[in-house]
Amino acid sequence: SVGASSSSMATRRQPSAIRVATKAAMDTPETLPDFANVEEYMEYMETVSQLPKGFATGSADGTFVSVEAPSLGNLKIRATVIHMTEGPTDSWAACFTSNKFPGAPIKVGRKRMAEGGPLQALVINNKVSNVCSGGDGEADAELVCSAVAKGLGLESSSLVLPSSTGVIGWRLPAKELAEDVVPVAVKNLQSDSVLSAASAIMTTDRFPKVRSKTLSNGARVVGIAKGAGMIEPNMATMLSYILTDATIPKDKLQSMLSSVVDETFNCLSIDGDESTSDTVVCVASNQVSEDVDMGEFETALMQVCKGLAADIVRNGEGTSHVMRVSISNFPGTKRQARFLGRHIVNSPLFKCAVSGNDPNTGRLAGAIGSYMGKYMPDSDLSKMSLTLGGRCIFSEGKFVLEGDTVEKELSDHMASAEYGDSTDFPPHQRFVEIGVDFGDLDGTSLSVLGSDLTKEYVVINADYRS
Repeated sequence: SVGASSSSMATRRQPSAIRVATKAAMDTPETLPDFANVEEYMEYMETVSQLPKGFATGSADGTFVSVEAPSLGNLKIRATVIHMTEGPTDSWAACFTSNKFPGAPIKVGRKRMAEGGPLQALVINNKVSNVCSGGDGEADAELVCSAVAKGLGLESSSLVLPSSTGVIGWRLPAKELAEDVVPVAVKNLQSDSVLSAASAIMTTDRFPKVRSKTLSNGARVVGIAKGAGMIEPNMATMLSYILTDATIPKDKLQSMLSSVVDETFNCLSIDGDESTSDTVVCVASNQVSEDVDMGEFETALMQVCKGLAADIVRNGEGTSHVMRVSISNFPGTKRQARFLGRHIVNSPLFKCAVSGNDPNTGRLAGAIGSYMGKYMPDSDLSKMSLTLGGRCIFSEGKFVLEGDTVEKELSDHMASAEYGDSTDFPPHQRFVEIGVDFGDLDGTSLSVLGSDLTKEYVVINADYRS
């Protein structure tokens, strides 16, 4: 826990250096409202982005020339610093990618976790993911951490947790970040809003993502995330940071975060490619001393992460529809049900059908049959039924399709969930609703989110590095 003794471990910034929030905090509901334009969306985001007590964020831009691709010339890079202003905290938890080629920041993060020490800052850079590069990636990450520690007056760089996202295989321009970018990011620290940080960590994201919830004791849980491509959990190309001023013991925080991540970020997929850099971090500044109801906190954490997970899919590269596959009464484990859901939303044929508002229900049944035949061949599917947009389309081993009227109803449902593959704000929160009921009353139930596949996705990923 954090108290006077732990806060003395680092030099605090003077209050005058950081603007203090004065506006009343507002929260995001489970379903965001509709928005007419990007200005309306950003105005709304401002109202729900108040930082919890004890946090400040700052960002800055710089340039570098890639060692691997110097012909591209000067490229932009950005660093964001999240500072725990009242001293180090032992109350932090993290979940990292399971990719067998993890980025250097993941290795550093795992080392920090193994050491069991406190944190007082996070540093996130975009453009270069610092994965399997030709140099010493861990040393580069530590150099950036040292620059953050120096700028904030911290006793050790081990108090800083790094994250990177961007091109895989390039060396991190650590010198440029440490000498040119991080010092300015530290100067830009402010404690009003997390929205600037949510915007700063984006890569090919189309809009910033913030979710927030205020607890009954006044503590806040505020989360941001980035992620647009290479989204296939465990977890997805995604970075997410959840900040709270509630007082939460470290062991309980890790347990709750791991459970919530499994139910949210690990239940989504955009393109089936698991990233090398996935990171979810939850940090408690412990500035609200009133007792917190752990059940209420976990519910808030779940709501924030669930909202961010949906935002990530809706913000996917080239995404124009979000699918929500609700699997119920499944005759297997949650892990198996989750993999089935991903198999459905990752089917290229079905994704393309959704993109074109084409209710090609055979592709849906084919994806389910493919998974069950490969991985659960002895399962009884005789009671399985399928729905699209709430209408039954398959039951007792046969399709239930009744002419042009039903075809139009199904297509209209898909069209109602469309929002364009290049919009820079989320106009609505609707889904292409797909139900898969196996009829096993004692079975497993969960939902998986996924996106369609558009021409815009191909265009973005054909020209990503430049």
